[in-house]
Order: sequence, then structure tokens, then C-alpha cells
Amino acid sequence: MLILSTIIPNEGIQTKMKDAFPELNFIYQEEWKDERLSEAEILITYGEDLTEKTIGKAANLKWIMVMSAGMELMPFKAIEERGILVTNARGIHKIPMAEYTIGMLLQYEKKLKLLMKNEREEMWDRKIEVGELNSKTMLVLGAGAIGGEVARLGKAFGMTTLGVNRSGKPVESIDRLYTLDNLLEAIPGADYIVSVLPSTDETKKLLQKEHFKAMKESAVFVNIGRGDLIDEEVLTEALEAGELAHAILDVFDPEPLEKEHHFWRMENVTVTPHLSSKSGEYLPRTFAIFEKNMREYLKAGKDFINVIDLSRGY
Repeated sequence: MLILSTIIPNEGIQTKMKDAFPELNFIYQEEWKDERLSEAEILITYGEDLTEKTIGKAANLKWIMVMSAGMELMPFKAIEERGILVTNARGIHKIPMAEYTIGMLLQYEKKLKLLMKNEREEMWDRKIEVGELNSKTMLVLGAGAIGGEVARLGKAFGMTTLGVNRSGKPVESIDRLYTLDNLLEAIPGADYIVSVLPSTDETKKLLQKEHFKAMKESAVFVNIGRGDLIDEEVLTEALEAGELAHAILDVFDPEPLEKEHHFWRMENVTVTPHLSSKSGEYLPRTFAIFEKNMREYLKAGKDFINVIDLSRGY
């Protein structure tokens, strides 16, 4: 059985896979090569390099393991027509993304950008007003695995946590849940609005003018989900009008954010280059999911982790 991967992990992970499955043939390469692609039964990928043409050439393909959570670039129609199993790495991002979020909230409350600027300029200023996370309210858009971990860390700082998901079902560490239909009810009470929502037809441009107008003037919007959740012009106008105090943006549409973009220059915007999910533990965690699913696959079982609903795309 040939497993073809366009993700090239370190030698330690490669050795671990070889030891775990000595009967299987793993090939790691930077791009798809036709002569191997036609033989492969399993593909390991981040998903962005798969096209309908690629799927068409993979005549023996039975399973795609996507080593990320984002699936919006996948050619789902071609995959669904072939009945190919798709699994992903949903859930592994929760630790780094939650830590990033709390780190950014602390950066904002403790005025760390200003403090570092003053340090460079050798300026001693003890009049800077710093805040606390304690007693603040955080609203998490997308209260799933990642959102739940963001809320859990928020609770450790004494925050009240609100959440929004599709079902409105209770989530651990979330004090009160809302559905997407009730989003406008949840926003006014939040000091921080944190989005971890994926890109779907339901979430694209979800936040409109009325949502930003409903925010506290002191509110901070944090987007670590997908850039197409917002219209950049709508967010810019809201920031310029003082409808919210600050935006912390790790994702954009499109990416990368161009050099001359006004977000770079706005004092009330913090820009980071889509790295909230990055961690040295990323690939070890994703290959651990693959290993469990591979054992299930070899015994023709059905208890796979993170199976994707191809009709929904997540």
C-alpha cells in the first residue's frame, strides 16, 4: 500500500511511521508526481495543493488525511463523486490558538506594545493605564474544540464567557450559549469578541455593520478563524467611527496582507501573519491522529477521528 505525502516531517516522525507500519510504503515529496499519484491509496496533505485534476489522476485513492483544520480549498465535489474518505486534524489547534488569544488579550490590557516602544526610546512612564482580564466578558464565535479551550483559559483569568455555535448546545467553560441567529443579542455584553469560525457559506461576511455598531465602544475584536468572516471596509469604518476600540487580526482575505494595506498603519489594529495555530507540536499531533486512523483503516473499521462531511465541507 502506498501512502503519498506532500508534507515532509522530520526524521523522527518518519521513523515512527515506518516502525508503526513496516508493511506500508511511505513516500514524502514536495509536490504530487503523476507516476506515484496514480498508485497511491492514501494521500497526506495540508489540502491546499489538491485540485480536481489531482483527484482525477489518483485512480487508486481511497483516503485523504488533511493535516489542518481549514478545508475551504478542497475540491469536495470531485472527492464526493469518488466516495473518498476525508479526515482532518481538527482539534490540534486548540492549545496554540487559545494561548495566542490570551496572550493577545494580555498584550492589549497591559499595553505591551506601548511599553516596548517606550523601552526602545528609553522612556520611563509610570502613568500608563493598564487593565485586567479579570471580570471582563469574552464572547467566542465558534464554540467548539478551539473556542472551548479559549474559554477555559479565559475562566482561569476570572472572565465571564459567552459562546456562539450552530446548535446552541452547552459547551464546557462557556457560561452562556447563543446560536448564530441570536448573535446580535450576545455582542453588546462582550468586552472581547473572539472568532474562531471556519470559512463556510454561512460564515462568509457574517459580521456586518449592525454587529460592529452593537459592540461596546471599548470592545476588542479578535479574529483567528478566517479572514472572510468580515468585510475589511466595514471593519475599517467601524474602527474609524469608534464603534469598537481595537481589532487583533491574525487572518485576512486574501493572504498575505499586502505591504501597503492600511491595517499595518492603524494604531487600533494589531496585525499578525496567520500564526496563531503554529507550534512545534503541530506535526507530532497531526501524525498521531493519522496513526490512529491508519490502524482503523487497516482493520477496515469505521471508528475514524475527524471524518469530514463532504456535503458540508467540514
